[in-house]
This record gives sequence, C-alpha cells and structure tokens, in this order.
Amino acid sequence: MRVAAFDCGTNSLRLLIADVAADGTLTDLRRETRIVRLGQGVDATGEFAPEALERTFAVAKEFAEVAADYQPEKLRFVATSASRDVKNRDEFFAGIFSILGVVPDVIAGEEEARLSFLGATARLEDADGPYVVMDLGGGSTELVLGHDDVQAAVSMDIGSVRLTERHMPVETPSEDQIQAALTDIDGQLDQAAKIVDFSAPRTFIGVAGTVTTITAGILGLESYQRERIHGAHISVADVADESRRLLAMDRQARTDLPYMHPGRVDVIGAGSLLFARIVARFDQAVTAAGGSLDIRISETDILDGTALDLALTSS
Repeated sequence: MRVAAFDCGTNSLRLLIADVAADGTLTDLRRETRIVRLGQGVDATGEFAPEALERTFAVAKEFAEVAADYQPEKLRFVATSASRDVKNRDEFFAGIFSILGVVPDVIAGEEEARLSFLGATARLEDADGPYVVMDLGGGSTELVLGHDDVQAAVSMDIGSVRLTERHMPVETPSEDQIQAALTDIDGQLDQAAKIVDFSAPRTFIGVAGTVTTITAGILGLESYQRERIHGAHISVADVADESRRLLAMDRQARTDLPYMHPGRVDVIGAGSLLFARIVARFDQAVTAAGGSLDIRISETDILDGTALDLALTSS
C-alpha cells in the first residue's frame, strides 16, 4: 500500500510518502521537512499566530502537490503538541482541510508515544530491549518504554521551543536562565518517573530533529548525513559536552555549523539541555539498578510510525 503521512509539530511540518508491504516493510519514496514554527508564542498566548498559520499553510500546499504526484491510497495528517489546546485551532483545521481534504488528527500524548515507538523501533537493528524511546519535540517530549509493544508512556509539556520561550529567549543564555530551565525539566522528569520506570531499559533510543542535529555535532559531521546519524551510538558525556558547547555559542556560531538547519538555530541550545538531562537521568537509574544503558539514535520516528500504522490498519 502506498501512503502519505504528514507530521505537524510545534517546530516542523514533515511529509513521508512510502510503500508499505504486508509484512510491515517500509520503502521510502519521498521525505520532506520544513521548519514552520507553528507553535510560535503558543505557550504564552494560547493561540496560533497569524504568521505561523501562513507559513504552515504555504508548506502544506507545497506538500499537497508533492503527494498528488505519487497518488497515495491513504493519507493522514497528524498534529501534535502545539495543536492540542490552542483557542483558534478551528482556523488551522479549516486551512489544512481546504488544502489536503483531510482534517488534522490532533493526537493525544499517548498516541504520539505509541506512533513514535513504532517508528523508532521498526528499523533499528541489533538493539536490545526493553527500549525507551525519547521523542524530543518543540512543544512536548514523549518517553515510551516497551519491548515488543508499549508498556508505559508519558508526554511531558516541555520541548525545545517551549523551553526557549520560557527560559532562554536570548542568543547565549546566562547561568541563571539555564538553571531555571533545568528546574523546569527536573520537575517534569520527577513526574514522568512515576509513570515510566527509568531503571528498566537496556537501550535508550533518541529521535526527532533536535536529537539528530545534536548527534551530527557529536559525530563531527561536515554536513547533515542521515545515513551516518541513524543507528549511531553515543554516550551521556557526549550529549553533555555538546550541550555545553551549543549553549555557549552565539547565534552566528550556531548558524555556521555545517549540519544546522536554520530553523533550529535559536532553539537547539534548550533542546540540547533537555536531551542531556533526560539521558543522564535514565543512565543514573539504570546504573543504580546494576545495569548499563546503550544510547542509540534513530532517524525513524513518529512519521514512520504514522505511515506504518496507516498502512496496517483496516479503517
């Protein structure tokens, strides 16, 4: 079956067109990503900004033309964190429907977690379970524990965009701003640990654009190379060192990084701080329980999970 999956998050709008075999094997035909920053200011205002909607609709029109060329049998437009609670989301729904002919499917955090787990574990070879998948987005971050299926999941109301807007909306944050962000992160993680057992996983899988961009820096890549990033093994110290480096940079220095997407420049510091704190908390819990944690990076995520789920469900 040929499917078209759209993932609209707080920061980016993405498209995957793929053929899915009966056994669940997914063959990519086209992948596209644009930074639209739909969640611009949502944390403070509770509604989509007109310019954010305009950017999103423009990219949706572009992607609709791309999808039409491939004639998918099924199409799903998934919207995540930024779209859940805004006051003017009917305007967003109407705009997307007029472009694609489908109403955005605003999924709950638990569904986002399930699709992220499905996508992240589908193509990652030689990884031992139980797994925890961390999907670090712009507005929310999901932690999903499971083996063959999801055992526990939690969606935290923090991400690279929200943390930036709340605590560090400057080029180079101060120590006080960083500490305020860490306090916010730790409070969310304390609550998450009541739902997800941080000591349980053997493999930690990080997904989404913030994570893969940070990994490109850890690997010292001279350009963004998806094939080098997917399946990469990294350490807690790697993430902590890269986070410190990014937080100390000014905007121009981050812009000049050869693998950096322009739309991530102003939020990558906060995202790196969140990534570093989460992986450190899991590593501490696993080590205290007498285990060791394998940290892996996956280029497949909720977008792939949406495509697989779309093809393998009858409705």
